[in-house]
Amino acid sequence: MTVFIIFLLVLSVLVLIHEAGHFFAARLFGVKAEELGAGFPPRIFGFVREDGKWKYVGRKDEKEYKNTIWSLNWLPLGGFVRIKGETPDGGASDPDSFQNVAIWKRVIILAAGVAMNWFLAFILFAAIFMIGAPAMLEDVPAGAVVEDRAVTITHLLEGQPADEAGLEAGDQVLSIAGEQPSDYNQAIDLIGAQGDDEFEIKVKRDEQELVFDLDPEYIEEIEKAGIGVAMADVGVVKFAWYQAIYQAGISTYNYTKLILVAFAGIIKDIVTFNGVSEDVAGPVGIAVLTGQFAKQGIVPLLQFAAILSINLAIINFLPIPALDGGRVIFLLIEKVRRKALRPKLEAMIHQIAFLALIILILLVTLRDLGKYGGVIWGGLKNLIGM
Repeated sequence: MTVFIIFLLVLSVLVLIHEAGHFFAARLFGVKAEELGAGFPPRIFGFVREDGKWKYVGRKDEKEYKNTIWSLNWLPLGGFVRIKGETPDGGASDPDSFQNVAIWKRVIILAAGVAMNWFLAFILFAAIFMIGAPAMLEDVPAGAVVEDRAVTITHLLEGQPADEAGLEAGDQVLSIAGEQPSDYNQAIDLIGAQGDDEFEIKVKRDEQELVFDLDPEYIEEIEKAGIGVAMADVGVVKFAWYQAIYQAGISTYNYTKLILVAFAGIIKDIVTFNGVSEDVAGPVGIAVLTGQFAKQGIVPLLQFAAILSINLAIINFLPIPALDGGRVIFLLIEKVRRKALRPKLEAMIHQIAFLALIILILLVTLRDLGKYGGVIWGGLKNLIGM
């Protein structure tokens, strides 16, 4: 239940921030936002500012008000903003209608949601760098504060002594043959000094100290006896607020580039009928991943939320009808043609594309249920005490 609540909170924040971008851009250009809601309808209740007073809006109240209705809705899956005249077949002719402002203003209103998701990712990364995040210490920028430095196992060769003994990536090395290494270079020297002799290694894993007996074997990759591990100096790296802002900008850019490359690969696979990659997660998969990151602490959860926010921004700005990017394409076509497509035709295209997206999400969700079904069932059994 806790994992489910955390997932809903993360998703709701990301979607509400996105919708708030549309809302503020619309108001900036004098376009009326008829309703801004947390969650999706049906409505629980709402409030609207009319004639200098706050007025209660019931769940069945469909009256048109002068100002924005602020509502709370039953389906806790994010939120929405309803902008006057935003649908192609809306036919709104009032000056405060989306359809009656300049095309460049409409493009900004549509793009504002995506921009807010990128901005949220930037803010989250800045917070992470100010709080302190685990990082390898090879290329730490000048001015960074490093805490909890430790020699950490980063990779194991399958079937080699360290892997067979039960060591895991992420283990912090406390001692090798009774000696405490000061850094990973000394750790490598200490392992090498044992030659073919069996030795003891002590590590820290999840606040527990574990001891393993290792018997080095000849490893072809290094052409000498070893235990088959890669190590690095890892620590919690913090920055001053002004450095954190700079690092946040770099991280937002780098993750955006990586996600764009990943999406290009996914689209290529779909177009060439290679199927959807196993790495693509639907709502169920994202919920499970949210729970896994939440268990690791606030910093990994914030990092996951930041990356998810960038994903949401990129997905929404893909040139696909029914998404913000697709609607921008229609506006550009309108600019070139000097007139909009027939409202019914554009509405039909958006509806077909939306249906296709829903089908794709359902297919990915079904695959997620097969992949994570055991995890979900285990969580349900724990919840009901089975």
